[in-house]
Amino acid sequence: MIQLSPAAANEIFRLKLKQPQNVLFRLTIKPGGCSGWFYDLSFDETVKVGDRTFDLNGIPSVIDAESLKYINGLTVDYSEDLMGGGFRFQNPQAIAICGCGNSFELNPEY
Repeated sequence: MIQLSPAAANEIFRLKLKQPQNVLFRLTIKPGGCSGWFYDLSFDETVKVGDRTFDLNGIPSVIDAESLKYINGLTVDYSEDLMGGGFRFQNPQAIAICGCGNSFELNPEY
């Protein structure tokens, strides 16, 4: 299961208000970044074949089945500092995290 901190949920809800009414929050991982994988947060109007739907803190959300394997147990937080605001990720399946915090490495068994 994916967990959103109250701060992350508030920020996603704030961003969602600028989107079409029935939009879904989509969390995906994609190859790339310094450590091999990065998190991609977006909004989507469609549920695709293989997507799993969730209610994360009252936010309708979708995660594709492939991404879910690598982020099950993920905690997403949001914080602001002098450099601006950003989402922070804690993934129990990551074996290394880039200094930026948005890129991670997985065990090669995956």
